[in-house]
Amino acid sequence: MCGSRGNPALVGCASAPPPRELVDARSAYSRAQTGPAGQLSPSALHEAKIALNRAERSYDDDGVSQNTKDLAYVAQRRAQLADTDARAMAERRRAALAIEEARAAQARSAQMKEGELTATREQLATQGQELDAERRAREAAEARAAEALEKLQTADLNIRKDARGTIITIPGAVLFATGKSEVMGSARAKLDQVAEALKSQADHEIVIEGHTDAQGSDQMNQGLSEQRAEFVRSYLVSRGVSEDKIRAEGKGESSPVADNSTPDGRAQNRRVEIVVKTAEGQQPNNPSTTSPPTMR
Repeated sequence: MCGSRGNPALVGCASAPPPRELVDARSAYSRAQTGPAGQLSPSALHEAKIALNRAERSYDDDGVSQNTKDLAYVAQRRAQLADTDARAMAERRRAALAIEEARAAQARSAQMKEGELTATREQLATQGQELDAERRAREAAEARAAEALEKLQTADLNIRKDARGTIITIPGAVLFATGKSEVMGSARAKLDQVAEALKSQADHEIVIEGHTDAQGSDQMNQGLSEQRAEFVRSYLVSRGVSEDKIRAEGKGESSPVADNSTPDGRAQNRRVEIVVKTAEGQQPNNPSTTSPPTMR
């Protein structure tokens, strides 16, 4: 025992610097104590503390002896094992938590995507219903518009269809006195009927075309056709036809439908054609299936 032989040089052996093994054991325990071992491996940390206490007592009693070194080494290994096991356990827990959080994030993402898909499906279904309702409404409007034009057949007006759309032809003799551009009073009733039919053509562009025969100069006929077309346009607008959808064009003698060398042919060429153009996106009716014009 340290100091047991009465040698003054051996008194107070514990005052000598501790061996490296004990220093390492103390460091190992301190690291384990400040790490996760206190929570995750408390029993192993306790065993390491007991082993370190034994080494400390040996150092106090025997100084830097082999027994002290051996006990210090055991204490160091137990502290290291407690620390290593606790840190490994903490890492496994962190990994498990990360996996769990990733799974939860995936589940939330899947729920969000499913919610988005459901919302998209509902939106598409709603849009489909709206488009279907718009289609039905458009078809109903087109049917009413076609019916309104068909009623003009009973007004002794020439109605035909071609690639441009529906053509309403009114003989010039019915509308205008010779050389005049103002509609005669007797013709206004027919134009009133035409105006009622055209009010239902809101989705169609309407062109009023004035035509003359070949008598007279080209310049005179062009001017007269423009004036007559514009007068008919203004009259129809005054009867409620949308001004934004209707325009006038003078064709002069450029588009004859009959021979200008005969009185009957010239009478057919003097006319006003009201062109109700095919609506955008709508296929025109096949002209071959419609009745031939009565004026040709």
